[in-house]
Amino acid sequence: METVKLRIDGIQVEVPKGTTVLEAARSVGIEIPTLCFLKEINEVASCRVCVVEVGKKLIGACTLTCENGMEVKTNTTDVREARKMVVELLLSNHKRECTTCVRSENCELQKLSKDLNIRDIKYVGEKTESEIDDSSASIVRDAEKCILCGRCINTCSKVQSVGAINFSMRGFNTKVTALYDRPISETTCINCGQCIMACPVGALYERDSIKEVWKAIANPDKYVVVQTAPAIRVALGEEFGLPIGTRVTGRMAAALKKLGFDKVFDTDFAADLTIMEEGTELINRLLSGGALPLMTSCCPGWVKFVEHNYKDMLDNLSTCKSPSEMEGALIKSYFAEKMDIDPEKIVVVSIMPCVAKKFEGGREELSKDSMKDIDYVLTTRELAQMIKEAGIDFVNLKDEEFDNPFGESTGASVIFGATGGVAEAALRTIFEILSGKDIETVNYTAVRGTGGIKEAAIELPNGITINAAVINGLNNARQVLDAMQNGEKHYDFIEVMACPGGCVTGGGQPIVNSKVREKVDVKALRAKSIYDEDEALTIRKSHKNPYIMKIYDEFLIEPNGHLSHELLHTRYVKRSKF
Repeated sequence: METVKLRIDGIQVEVPKGTTVLEAARSVGIEIPTLCFLKEINEVASCRVCVVEVGKKLIGACTLTCENGMEVKTNTTDVREARKMVVELLLSNHKRECTTCVRSENCELQKLSKDLNIRDIKYVGEKTESEIDDSSASIVRDAEKCILCGRCINTCSKVQSVGAINFSMRGFNTKVTALYDRPISETTCINCGQCIMACPVGALYERDSIKEVWKAIANPDKYVVVQTAPAIRVALGEEFGLPIGTRVTGRMAAALKKLGFDKVFDTDFAADLTIMEEGTELINRLLSGGALPLMTSCCPGWVKFVEHNYKDMLDNLSTCKSPSEMEGALIKSYFAEKMDIDPEKIVVVSIMPCVAKKFEGGREELSKDSMKDIDYVLTTRELAQMIKEAGIDFVNLKDEEFDNPFGESTGASVIFGATGGVAEAALRTIFEILSGKDIETVNYTAVRGTGGIKEAAIELPNGITINAAVINGLNNARQVLDAMQNGEKHYDFIEVMACPGGCVTGGGQPIVNSKVREKVDVKALRAKSIYDEDEALTIRKSHKNPYIMKIYDEFLIEPNGHLSHELLHTRYVKRSKF
């Protein structure tokens, strides 16, 4: 490997050719501040916070390539003053409401200002003014906090290939906006929230439903039920200072009970139910000649992506509702009947790692007799806020169990939170249904891992081979779907999760500082904890869940049956590409 040698702050450094000065400095423990930089996504040096001195020039380190004999200084008076001036100029046009901002204490601009010892703003003048765009059911955009770093734009275009937002205008009038300056709700935005995760400040955040949930809990005429998605249990603890990926399943259930919910259920139960419905649907399509590949429908961002961009493939989407919507439908039918509660008085709250679930909850197709399956969706961050508001000492809570009948789940359901989990859970059940006997194999490692596109050819007991693809990140999904349409690829089953790494790094999860993301593989740590929980459970196959068997015996009769289709399945909408 060809290398180059240079000196950084007097230290001799040897790095591979093509390495940036920023990477070289960090390799020897020299920290250069950044703001617009997001590794492999936004490397444009637009903010100029990372300037270093090379000769008589100040140059952005994140795009400056190392050269032999280069002398780099990162801590001269000119460098420090240049960085301070850049940040002071940003602050002069920034809506400074730090104490009430959603990103207070987790804002990269706030931290940088403190690190650079900025105590006042020298530059006072005209400020850019704009209205808050709260048209979306999922995402709020506050342009007055935007620092024009471009991280959201490149995440939307490069990672997700959606391109719902971009820069418009020039100079002082430059802003981030949707095409033709339309509200974000009128674009191809798929509500994944990865722009929120990329934003270093509070210019992007989820639509808040906390007040409505508190109001429902306080209403004596309402019976408020909460359910939590698989990925929440491996991320919630981070909001209370616990290490990334810490499992807090029992503490989470305890906290929810302390908040005053009438029942605390687990969406994992409905993930097991999804496997019964979707697995049967796949078997029926394989044996009866239905539309293939069957594509999973658990992820609302992915579903909306198909509705906008691949309308001719809507029949390939599984008709199954997502697990949370299935559970909501059953709570307002089966559970309401069992408990003799008027469904109109039941309020279902879903705790999700995903802001797209807020949009999903409002879909007309996911309601029955004008009654929505899900009334409110809270993100992991919103749940943490409620726990803090209630003064609950989360870290020291004693574990509690979920309530039944929707609290019992299997290892197959918990892995839904990681990319490949839905496919693996389905295989565990499909193998046994087709063979008619118990199969010792539980771990299907071919579909595991955080790679963007994974392929596997899986031979079923009846001699049929399933060609499967497991995808995370919508740019990867677009590549696969385009290859299929061009006749270059053929699959029988495709699992897609819109967010890189799957739900564990969904747009509603705790926001991890960009510098930490460079050093730590957040999605891998959280996924490991997901699989650890799977390994720890006694029952690891969805069709072995006793409450799943009971609900079919007592209520649903059979997977993909008449009542299942009425309550647990849905349809899709053709949407504009623009």
